[in-house]
Amino acid sequence: MSQEMVAMLTERIVESVRHYENFKIPIGVSNRHVHVSRADLDILYGKDYALTHKGELGQPGQFAANEMVTLKGPKGTFEHVRILGPVRSQSQVEISKTDSFRLGVKAPITLSGHLQGTPGITLVGPRGTVELPCGVIIAKRHIHMTPAQAAARHLQDGQIVHVETFGERQGILGDVVVRVSDTAGLEMHIDVDEANACSLSNRDYVMICPV
Repeated sequence: MSQEMVAMLTERIVESVRHYENFKIPIGVSNRHVHVSRADLDILYGKDYALTHKGELGQPGQFAANEMVTLKGPKGTFEHVRILGPVRSQSQVEISKTDSFRLGVKAPITLSGHLQGTPGITLVGPRGTVELPCGVIIAKRHIHMTPAQAAARHLQDGQIVHVETFGERQGILGDVVVRVSDTAGLEMHIDVDEANACSLSNRDYVMICPV
């Protein structure tokens, strides 16, 4: 093999490694959880109650709280569902498709915060009960990144991409939304159903497919 061919192959290998390093995204698997408003937390745990930290999450400033609630739907109940902090302007419950069948709630697949027209559910805490009129969703798979990280990948907020999974069940996941924020941590969020289907765990990697 000539030196020219060796140099060309080496350059291609280096470029492939650069592409992989730039487009690989760590996974965060999201189990069922609840975000609560200040008003609802007051009812569930008592006036001016402050959530306590169990552990930090992949997104800066967000944390898993020690506090939990019970979810009550028309057909079923889930106990010990963790609250994620900090408090939000509106309460939101994120579940999987499998959870929705057990609860008897027809939750839509949508982005976090897009709650108009979503079904409600009952939250039960140690101090009180909240009847949410809406707020139950199945979170659409998405990737968090900062503006700088998006620019480096030639991506924009709201853009739809495909990602490739690796391991025991290699495949392609489509309809993945890019969510750009100054406070984001680079991470793709999928729910437990999707993680199990693809044999993925926290801190595994997927790769954004080239356009």
